[in-house]
Amino acid sequence: MVLSLNRTDRADRSARFAAMPVWPWLGIQHATPLGRLLIAGLGGLFGIFAVAVMVRHGPGGGMLIAPIGASAVLLFAVPASPLAQPWAIIGGNTISALCGIAWLKWTGDAAIAAPLAVGSAIAVMSLARCLHPPGGACALTTAIGGPAVSAAGWSFALGPVATDSAALVVAGLLFHRLMRTHYPHRAGAMAAPPASPAGFTLADVESVLAQYHDLLDVEADDLAVLFRQVEQRAWRRLHGVITCAAIMRHPCPALARDATLAEARAQFAASGLPALPVVDRAGHLVGVLPLAALAGPEMAPVAALVRGAAAALGPERAIDELFPALSGDDHALAVVVDPANRPIGLITQADLLATLWRGHVAEQIAGA
Repeated sequence: MVLSLNRTDRADRSARFAAMPVWPWLGIQHATPLGRLLIAGLGGLFGIFAVAVMVRHGPGGGMLIAPIGASAVLLFAVPASPLAQPWAIIGGNTISALCGIAWLKWTGDAAIAAPLAVGSAIAVMSLARCLHPPGGACALTTAIGGPAVSAAGWSFALGPVATDSAALVVAGLLFHRLMRTHYPHRAGAMAAPPASPAGFTLADVESVLAQYHDLLDVEADDLAVLFRQVEQRAWRRLHGVITCAAIMRHPCPALARDATLAEARAQFAASGLPALPVVDRAGHLVGVLPLAALAGPEMAPVAALVRGAAAALGPERAIDELFPALSGDDHALAVVVDPANRPIGLITQADLLATLWRGHVAEQIAGA
């Protein structure tokens, strides 16, 4: 079918193209902090030096292959990338080299083997979940490497390719340990507020990612953590930082862990709270006792009814950290503790809602 465009259509398309910003075509990357740049550069130097030493002084007279330089860029510049993890580097490079050797042996023509090697390497790496961009270079190297690579045959993939890749990974592990950075990357390792039942879930993130036709070079867990941090930062930008100390109820009533059910009921009646913190003999927080738990058997001791605290935060922490904890159904109470983990105040759902409502009213007045 031939698609014809009239003059108006062409003009409209030209106008849209002219209005497109230039930066997407340039692929401008976000600015990297100077410290991160220095670590990446030093890491690349250290990694290639370590592999070169292994090649020179190792048994069998190894070879330093060019794609390892590209692997070093990923390993030290973007160590959190799924493309830079140990299995991606070792498996991706080795599998790709095997693809190149296989096609060269089958076709006997480097010009034919080269495109087949790269295309099949991408497919096989993806199936093996070790996609690694320098693997394409490994596949191409083995396909057009000349007589030396042809003579080495299958051993080329297991010799310089696999050994160089493994040596680079070992160097990366050592370097990142010295720099106190995380490698291999643990998805979702960044600190983040816990998920709220009313907010998005990891399944939501994975569902959206499944709709993308392009591969995003980031883990779903990391995206979920990033989104929660962005939500928290946006709330603080809009409303400022209100600390737990500013809204907590004090002094803090607490229930002894060895209290009887009768004592617990009496304290609940006096406090009017939906839950009470439970402390040990030294006054340290051990959990929370919800009022609903007192409906259990008469012989059950208080200690057996204690649940984990919905939230135990220091007085200097921001109240937006309470949103996930106080939005659930299991607990309706947050406990503010001192550095020794002794309760010094309480925050209920009602306290949090009242604070948010007062802030909303103040915003409406200010905007009027």
